[in-house]
Amino acid sequence: MEEGCSSKAAQTSSTGMIFSPLVLVAQIVVTLLFVSADYDWDTSDLSTKYHYYLGIALMMLVGFGYLMTFMKEYGLGAVGFTMMITCLGIEWAMFLEQTMHQETMHFKVNMWTLTNANFGVAAVLISFGGLLGKISPTQVTVVVLAELLVYCLNKVYFLENWLEIVDVGGSIIIHTFGAYFGLACSAVLGKATSNSEKNGSDYTSDRFSFIGTVFLWLFWPSFIAGAASTPEGQMLSITNTILALCASTVVTFGLTALLSNKKLTPVPIQNATLAGGVAIGTAADLNISPMGALIIGGMAGAISCIGFCKQERIISSVWDSCGINNLHGMPGIFAGLVSVLLPLMNIGHAVAWKQLVGLVGTLVFAGVSGALTGLLLKALPRSEPFTDKSFWECELEEHEA
Repeated sequence: MEEGCSSKAAQTSSTGMIFSPLVLVAQIVVTLLFVSADYDWDTSDLSTKYHYYLGIALMMLVGFGYLMTFMKEYGLGAVGFTMMITCLGIEWAMFLEQTMHQETMHFKVNMWTLTNANFGVAAVLISFGGLLGKISPTQVTVVVLAELLVYCLNKVYFLENWLEIVDVGGSIIIHTFGAYFGLACSAVLGKATSNSEKNGSDYTSDRFSFIGTVFLWLFWPSFIAGAASTPEGQMLSITNTILALCASTVVTFGLTALLSNKKLTPVPIQNATLAGGVAIGTAADLNISPMGALIIGGMAGAISCIGFCKQERIISSVWDSCGINNLHGMPGIFAGLVSVLLPLMNIGHAVAWKQLVGLVGTLVFAGVSGALTGLLLKALPRSEPFTDKSFWECELEEHEA
């Protein structure tokens, strides 16, 4: 039968009276912060820059959004909130990072600053995966504003200005930070107290989720190469990332059948196939050899696949809705350790101790700031979890046997 998907009266009131003013005021404030912004008219190689930007934007809006539609009654929330996070996050991240770098309110807007802002958005979307289905639109807005502030502080002042770490693909800067910010936030916020049976997938939602997997797989090389500073670095980033993704995909298919009663399981294949893209980030623009890229990707796929197949023994889905520890957290730490070893093998120009300090420091910053954000979210109204009924006017089909 069909059931109207209207929100409960209290939830509707909360959404209208808190979320709407908050997000509109946030947009007005961000707009005013752009009063000193100006265009950078450098149009050299514009088509290539836009090509990278387009691939990265597709990862944010389609890749992350549809990957998170695996919840059987939370498709609109996954795709819709992903869109809002991306748009508000691009504006806020662009202002924060550019003013921190230049220590002035005057900053330039160009294809690079737009692309770079999407990297910050990626960290928030990773965190959102850990909180998926458990937070309201108001809480989503708070996460965007709070997390990007800490993300930019960690990236600009700690990792870039002080340590000068090497991380072209953001394995430490983006994936590790986003994963453990989200996990700490989720842990402090606490588990959802109802609708636990809806925290799962069905045949249709799993097929939609594969759309996100395919888009992320296809455009991950753009995500990494878009941050490389030289043509050689871009070429290496694209090649190494594709090889790493191929290896993590094949390893995931092989291990899933072994670890899941000799059948292929959708969740590891939707996610762990992408782990090579996470793990190659610290070494993507380096001459690590094709075999090196395959080894890194294959090992990352194994780590991630085992994490998903043994999810409840590591971090329960009660605390990690989308398995961000398995896809972004553990492969991100693995990538950080790879970046510590490479200088010892005379590969690249990184400094081993700086890479290690950057990894550990990022884990600390992410954990502490995520926990504090979780406390802030607890002070805001909660909603019925894991269902679009809470905030969307829609039609939800329910079939009786």
